[in-house]
Amino acid sequence: MIFLKRRRLITWLLKAYLKKWRKTILVSFILGLAVFFILRFGVNYFIPLIPFTQQETVGLTGAYTVDDIPSSILSKVSRGLTYIADNDMPKPDLASSWEIKNNGKTYIFHLKKNITFSDGAKFTSEQIKYNFLNVTIERPDAYTIIFNLKDSYSPFLVTVSRPIFRSGFNGIGDFKVQSVNLNGNFVQSLSLVSTKGKSNEILYQFYPTEESLKTAFALGEVDKLIGIRDLNTDGKNLSSFKNVTILKQVNYSDLVTLFYNTQDKTLSDKRLREALSYTMPDSFLNGKRNYGPFSPNSWVTEDGLTTYTQDFEHAKLLLSESDSSSKGATLTLELKALRKYKSLAYQIKSLWKKEGIETNIKIVDSFPADFQVFLGEFNVANDPDQYTLWHSSQINQNNITNYKNLRIDKLLEDGRQTVDINERKKIYTDFQKYLLDDAPATFLYFPYEYDVTRK
Repeated sequence: MIFLKRRRLITWLLKAYLKKWRKTILVSFILGLAVFFILRFGVNYFIPLIPFTQQETVGLTGAYTVDDIPSSILSKVSRGLTYIADNDMPKPDLASSWEIKNNGKTYIFHLKKNITFSDGAKFTSEQIKYNFLNVTIERPDAYTIIFNLKDSYSPFLVTVSRPIFRSGFNGIGDFKVQSVNLNGNFVQSLSLVSTKGKSNEILYQFYPTEESLKTAFALGEVDKLIGIRDLNTDGKNLSSFKNVTILKQVNYSDLVTLFYNTQDKTLSDKRLREALSYTMPDSFLNGKRNYGPFSPNSWVTEDGLTTYTQDFEHAKLLLSESDSSSKGATLTLELKALRKYKSLAYQIKSLWKKEGIETNIKIVDSFPADFQVFLGEFNVANDPDQYTLWHSSQINQNNITNYKNLRIDKLLEDGRQTVDINERKKIYTDFQKYLLDDAPATFLYFPYEYDVTRK
C-alpha cells in the first residue's frame, strides 16, 4: 500500500516537472543533437577556420644585412614593376604595360590599379622609390611613371623587377615582415606573417655555415633547410632521417667556373687555356654541366657553339703547340680554390696530371687578389648583360681574368644599348662564340641544391 502511494507520488512529480520544463528540455535536446552532428560531420570544415598560428621555421646560410636580404624572401613581401619568367624574359607585374622611347633612354610604365600595400595604402606612382643613378623620374599621373636614362640601357626592364617598398618593409606581397632580429649589423632571424587573413608565419633563421645549419636541423631548431649543397652531416645523410622530404633542384644563379689570369705570362697563351678546358669532364656529381656563360634556360642560349667536351688527345695537341711546351720544363700551375670546391680542385689536379701538368692547390675563403687559376663561381644575372665581368674597362674591378678583347668590348657595349630582342640575341650569340674561342675561363656547372623539410 505504501509502495503504491510512493509510486503515484513519483509519477505525479515527474508529470509536474515535465509540464513545467518541457520546452527547456525539448530545446536542449535539439541543440544537443545539432551539436553532435556538427562535431561528427563538420569538424573537418570548421577546424581550418579556427585562427591557429601555423609557424614554419626555415634555415639558410649566409651573412645578410637589412639592405641585402635574399631575393627569395623579399619576393614574398613585395613585387616589382616587372617579374622575370623562366626564360629570363621580363613580364608585366605591378606595371600593366610599358613603352620604350628615345632609342632606349626613356621607359614609360603604366601601373595596375586597385592594388594596396600591406598597411592598406594605395599603390600609385608616388610610392615608387627606386634610387637609380643618372636617372630622372616623372610622374604625370597616379598610374604612370617615366624613367629618363642618361644612356641607353636595355637591361632596365630586369632592373625594375626589384621589389617595391613604400616605407621600411611595407610591400605588396602575400606576406609582411613582422620582426627582424639583428646581431650587430647582420640579420639573425626574420619573421613573416601572411597578409591574406590566414595565420601563417615563416621564421627565417640565418647560420654562418652549411654545417651549422644542418646541425640546427638535426637538433630540431629549424623545420626546413633551403639551398644546401651537401646532404651529409656528422657521417650521416639527411635522407636517412625519419619523416624528411628532399627536393633536388639546379641553382641557375651561380655558375662554377675556372677563371684564368689572361695577363699571366703562362696563361696568356690561348692554346694552353683551351687545352686545360678540354680536360674537364662532361658531367659533374655536384651539378649540371654547362659549357657557356649563360643558363640553358636563357632566351639567348644558342646551340652549335664551341663546347669543350672532354678530349685528352686534343688537349695534348694544343699543349704541345703552346709556348709552355717549347720551354721544355714541366708546366706547373697554381690553382686557388674556394673552400667549398676543395674536392673539385683535387679532381682537376688529377685531370691535369694526365697531361703532364703539375698543380699546386691553395684553398682560400674569398676571392684572391691575385691568382693564376681561380676555382670559384659568378652570379649569372637574369639579363644576358655581362659587361662588368668581361669588358676591358672593368679590369682591376670585376673583370677578374684581366681579359681584353676589342671585339668582345664592342659586342658588350652594343648588347646593353640595343632594345630589339632579336638584335640582342644575335649580339649575344656572337659574344658567346668569341668568348668561348678565347677561353678566358672554363665554365663547369650549375650546382645542385637541396631543400630539406621535416614532415
